[in-house]
Amino acid sequence: MMETASPNTARTGATGGMQTSYGFRDVAPGEKQGMVDEVFHKVARRYDLMNDLMSGGMHRLWKDAAVSWLSPPRRSGWRALDVAGGTGDIAFRIVEASGGLADVTVLDINGSMLDVGRARAEKRKLSGRMEFVEANAEALPFADGVFDAYTIAFGIRNVPDIAKALAEAYRVLKRGGRFICLEFSEVDVAGLDRFYDEWSFKAIPPIGRMVTGDEEPYRYLVESIRKFPKQAAFAEMISAAGFGRVQWRNYSGGVAACHSAWKL
Repeated sequence: MMETASPNTARTGATGGMQTSYGFRDVAPGEKQGMVDEVFHKVARRYDLMNDLMSGGMHRLWKDAAVSWLSPPRRSGWRALDVAGGTGDIAFRIVEASGGLADVTVLDINGSMLDVGRARAEKRKLSGRMEFVEANAEALPFADGVFDAYTIAFGIRNVPDIAKALAEAYRVLKRGGRFICLEFSEVDVAGLDRFYDEWSFKAIPPIGRMVTGDEEPYRYLVESIRKFPKQAAFAEMISAAGFGRVQWRNYSGGVAACHSAWKL
């Protein structure tokens, strides 16, 4: 009988490990990006519903809180880069919080996600304040020091080389620029952690199958949350990229966490 490898359920740390982690499976270097791309091609049209399923609808409040913490100024010429933000959820909030004055570039490696965002921007009549760019977070197609803010929501755990993405975030920010990252994280409330695990592993994949006909993307996304570094370890990674004044806020008992930092 052929033996199968045991799933690797341990969280990665500040020294890395997400490059070869596809959920609880270990994959070859360079293999993860294509697999993640396929996941998001499958779920692009139901992405917001996916986040509703995974967070019980709370992702909308967490995104509001993250943009409120960013506090975009109400002045022309302020530029933000929203990475892995293809459907525009964070970008729309930034433009609206700025009184319609901010310019936001939405970057995503997945063209299907960007198609959804462009359509939504046109419907909201926000196309004039937003640009959509298909590119990799690990190699941003922008000059040094051109953005006032860099945001990424529920996307950085899907980037194979997080350290490279953080270095790129630092590079494209202006001196005094702000980094905001919202991500599912480590629950720190007794009892809530057990309920969250039950919901995540036993409910979300079957619901995903009923809604989209395929539970595998949802299983990967649930597992990827458990592989992502804990709050303090991720803060170490942000500091290692050169950022200062690194801090985080837990939302809903640590189900999600928002990290903030500055290019000083």
